[in-house]
Amino acid sequence: MSNEVLELKAGEYVMRDGEESTQMYYLQSGSLAVYKLKGGAEQQIGTIYSGELVGEMSFLDKQPRSASVKAIGECKLLVIPHDKFEKYFQDQPAWYKALINTLLERLRKANTRIRI
Repeated sequence: MSNEVLELKAGEYVMRDGEESTQMYYLQSGSLAVYKLKGGAEQQIGTIYSGELVGEMSFLDKQPRSASVKAIGECKLLVIPHDKFEKYFQDQPAWYKALINTLLERLRKANTRIRI
């Protein structure tokens, strides 16, 4: 299976808040802005840089996307499909899976407490 690469131009969305997730992305080049809606307008709450993952929380815990993400400039992202990751993840020891799930749960709880 070859790795799919997603190429975006400035202003194009990778994902939108509330969407379902079947993939995460590894940002190979460029940068992305993370947004939440406040008062009917998008407010930037973070930036994702080359070498970082995006969409990992929803990808792993199967919850809806917690923010919208769009390209600041031209970007290249490696698409990581859920089924490909799941095959790798199932081969990991139980403690590793527990670690990932614990971190995800704590991060989701922290995100719900954060107000922009």
